[in-house]
Amino acid sequence: MSLTTPKILFYVQHLLGIGHVKRASLLVDAWVKFGFEVIVVSGGEAVVGFDFPGAKQVQLPAIKAADASFSGLVDKHDEPLTEAFKVDRKQRLLEAYNHFQPDILVLENYPFGRRQLRWELDPLLQLSHSQHCRPMIVASVRDILQARKESRRQETLEKLANYFDCVMVHGDPDFIPLSSSFPEASSIRSQICYSGYVCQSIETRGTEGTVPLGNDEVIVSAGGGAVGYQLMVAALEARTNSIAADATWRFLVGPNLPKAQLQQLQKQVGSGVIIESVRPDFPQLLENCRLSISQAGYNTVMDILVAGCASVLVPFVCSGETEQMTRTRRLHQLGLCTMLEERELSGKSMATAIESALKIGDGERYREGQPAIDLNGAEQSAQQLLEQWHKFNISQKT
Repeated sequence: MSLTTPKILFYVQHLLGIGHVKRASLLVDAWVKFGFEVIVVSGGEAVVGFDFPGAKQVQLPAIKAADASFSGLVDKHDEPLTEAFKVDRKQRLLEAYNHFQPDILVLENYPFGRRQLRWELDPLLQLSHSQHCRPMIVASVRDILQARKESRRQETLEKLANYFDCVMVHGDPDFIPLSSSFPEASSIRSQICYSGYVCQSIETRGTEGTVPLGNDEVIVSAGGGAVGYQLMVAALEARTNSIAADATWRFLVGPNLPKAQLQQLQKQVGSGVIIESVRPDFPQLLENCRLSISQAGYNTVMDILVAGCASVLVPFVCSGETEQMTRTRRLHQLGLCTMLEERELSGKSMATAIESALKIGDGERYREGQPAIDLNGAEQSAQQLLEQWHKFNISQKT
């Protein structure tokens, strides 16, 4: 164990979208640049464009959500998980832990989420606590948690008390405190550490040619694409009747959009419309665009805030999801977006929302009206992990 550069094992599992992978890749990049040795144990399918350069990687047999309602888990062949599959995957996870012997164990979302995976995560926590020199254990969570029943929240508190040393919240308490989605936050105040929001830094964005990439375009996106088809259909229907009809409309299609739905979108492509795969330079497109139309996932909203562009947000609320709605309402209260609810989604309502968003003001007015939200979460998380680890070592010796 090094006293200056601890070894981090980071467990990352995405089940539906690609947001968790993008945030994890930004965190790992910052940790590696800070000097940490990082091992990423990934439990989801590989996502093109988001990897972990500079870190060691262990790929577990991939699993994903069976559908948008998270009704169950399936393997890469869309088959339900068998007991044999679970035993094999759990063993691989424990073997990775034993092989690398990390100084810091970071679990993405657990125990606030990923309860469907407790059959492998609880044994990992138990193994880590059985070590003579156990690692510091950190829960890495986004700004807003999915609403849960009180019994589930109490279960989370018990696991935090029994196993975890730190809850790193990738948000800003002055914008959205953890207590807004987790009422018991005050009882774990001593464990909570806010890193700020994790965003792609401006310095990583290049330029392309003499005309800025995405200049004056309408950028339509829906994250990984698994649940964004109706948003894109409504945007296409709204285009010719909107006040932005003269712009180029660029539709960024995620890897999880079903092939049949992609083909339906492509049939409607005409002059002034581009349909292509999601791009790593998405933040640069937003910086130069006239308008962004999207869902309200963590990463997309952060890119919009950094870009300061006008936006229409359509929060995903299927199957009781509350995270995106909470974030969108807060932004709407601050005048930083136009909100359009999924249940109201149509070509007509989208055209109205577009008009409202563009009337609020151009990108410069959005930037001027923005509150001072901490957007330096990746770099700050590295410093905070080191500080927390030193405190942990001192506490272990007393």
